[in-house]
Formats: sequence, C-alpha cells, structure tokens
Amino acid sequence: MPDQTRKLEVVRTGSPGEFLVRDGDRVTQAYAIAQGATTWVFHDGTVYEIAAESPGKKRQGAHVRSELTAPMPATVVAVKVAPGDAVKKGDILIVLEAMKMELPVRAPGDARVAAVHCRAGDLVQPDRSLIDLE
Repeated sequence: MPDQTRKLEVVRTGSPGEFLVRDGDRVTQAYAIAQGATTWVFHDGTVYEIAAESPGKKRQGAHVRSELTAPMPATVVAVKVAPGDAVKKGDILIVLEAMKMELPVRAPGDARVAAVHCRAGDLVQPDRSLIDLE
C-alpha cells in the first residue's frame, strides 16, 4: 500500500503575506491575510478561511462555501463564467490581480453558477461576494 502521508514545506518570502509551498518537486505560492480572529489563505486557486476557535466550542467539519470571495483586496482581471454555467472542481471561475500577481479563483467542487457579482476592472474586497454557486 503506498504511503499517503505527504509533508508540505511552507516558507515565508520577503513579501508580507506571501509564502512558498513545496510539495516534493512542485513549488507554488500561497498568500495569507488576517483580520481579527480570521485568516484567509489563498493557495493553488482555492481560498481557505481559518477562524480561531472559541474555548468550549465544538470543532466543525470542513465545508465548501457556496459564495466565493477575494482572498485579499484585488482587481478583477477576467470573469470566465456566467450565471447558469456548470463548473467542475478546479475550473478557473475568475482571475484576480493583487500584489502584482495573478490569482486564479477555482471552483471548490462541482456546481452551477447562481450569480456573478463583479466584472473585469472592479476593485474587490475580501468580504464581498464575487460568485455564488449552487
């Protein structure tokens, strides 16, 4: 049986909020931004939201959100989907630009696009819904 454990190496770069992630021979970039007790991590086209747990609060399982937001303040470069489109996990839905880097936002799972709330050229914030999935 193959070893299914993987060890990722994460190192900071010289830029605030930017990290390099090494998975064997593959090296990718990740970006993190924190506000209060919540940290958003953007890696490989997916946004992860990490909230500090309150004492005594039970841990909940991970879930896929039906609303996609920007991982940090950014400019919309391209919107690649429209309401009604069927998307598969990993499809690029929107391309953002932040800190002089293009950030593709990918579908977290198979879904249908319910609404698109932005267009190319828009400046967006992390708490603003960009695309709703159903």
